[in-house]
Amino acid sequence: MASSDLEQLCSHINEKIGNIKKTLSLRNCGQEPTLKTILNKIGDEIIVVNELLNKLESEIEYQEQTSNSLKELCESLEEDYKDVEHLKENIPPHLPPVTVTQNFVSGSDLDPEEPVKVEEPAPTKKPLKEQRNIKEMPFITSDDFSGVPAYMKSRLTYCQINDVIKEINKAVVSKYKILHQPKKSMNSVARNLYHRFIDEETKETKGHYFIVEADIKEFTTLKVDKRFHVILNILRHCRRLSEVRGGGLTRYVIT
Repeated sequence: MASSDLEQLCSHINEKIGNIKKTLSLRNCGQEPTLKTILNKIGDEIIVVNELLNKLESEIEYQEQTSNSLKELCESLEEDYKDVEHLKENIPPHLPPVTVTQNFVSGSDLDPEEPVKVEEPAPTKKPLKEQRNIKEMPFITSDDFSGVPAYMKSRLTYCQINDVIKEINKAVVSKYKILHQPKKSMNSVARNLYHRFIDEETKETKGHYFIVEADIKEFTTLKVDKRFHVILNILRHCRRLSEVRGGGLTRYVIT
């Protein structure tokens, strides 16, 4: 046997002997009263650390849930802001204007030496021709959405349906602005649309506001696809519109 192999064998045996001695010393430590007390304290501290780790894990889960809730709230607020902006930009013209009332000044606040200025009323302007109000489809409420059967709304959300209503209203307003426009002021495009609108009217639609698919394509960016017709079914269910068929056309009447 070579000397190098003998040295490696001796080193290995010595290592094993050292490990056995350490094991015996550790076993003896647990039997000594002073060391046993220290080991018990270490065990108690390990239990406390474990409880702290469990609390930390629970707090992390709570913070993650709170973060997700805040994200959903932000998305909801953004949708509400868009709705408010839409309402702000589409105030019905028939509503009375907001008037600011002038505060009355008590006699004690007036300077007796300063003459009181009386403002003359501004001359009334000749009233403009009354604008005709265009009926728009009201947005669905959360209660309306809750009443829609699950099979009908599928994965559609409350906001997605109201976004389509917004586009439908855009088409309705664009169409009836042309119909209410004096013919003399129309260009060729508006005149052609005007004649199409007149041809599409029937006895059933007389006195009602309606659009057809061609109006959706003309005045909006909506795609007239399967999803669009699913939303129309929901709007019929919520009594926001009805259908009048005839002449190869489906007329969507605002109710």
